[in-house]
Amino acid sequence: MMRTLSTTFRAVKRPIANPHSPKFSSPSPSSSSCPVPNSLPELRLKSKSSSWCVYLIIATSPPIKTYVGVTTNFTRRLKQHNGEIKGGAKASRAGRPWVCACVICGFTDRSEACIFESKWKAFSRKVHRKRQNKQIDDASLALLQHRQEALNRVKGSLDCNHLQINWHLNPL
Repeated sequence: MMRTLSTTFRAVKRPIANPHSPKFSSPSPSSSSCPVPNSLPELRLKSKSSSWCVYLIIATSPPIKTYVGVTTNFTRRLKQHNGEIKGGAKASRAGRPWVCACVICGFTDRSEACIFESKWKAFSRKVHRKRQNKQIDDASLALLQHRQEALNRVKGSLDCNHLQINWHLNPL
């Protein structure tokens, strides 16, 4: 049994057939297959005017871990991670409260910020954690040093001259 999209998905509307319109029977290849909401251009303008940033936060309670994310409003996002307001990532529920370790600003758009975030996470997985002769007592310091080394590799692979990197916790 074949069902139409409008009965399966209520948000999809059937186009009204116009018998006088020859375009209705064969859609042009340039036309979009999904409807574009009227508010989409406004969302694009809003995201372009917003300043995108990539951030690193660190947990203050066990298990000590770090989290890298992207946002246009870091203050609101940190409150979400800490459970003060609704939202936040499921991965950040453990370890609350979180504190800011680093904020990187100056991205031209969301795409550039997401690429940077993705590379930072990927390099963090690839960089081996150094075991030093002297034991680092502070686990958070070791994590911050690990993330900083990965960030240095990202800076070597992308053009980051226009970015402002602000460390709030000193990993050195």
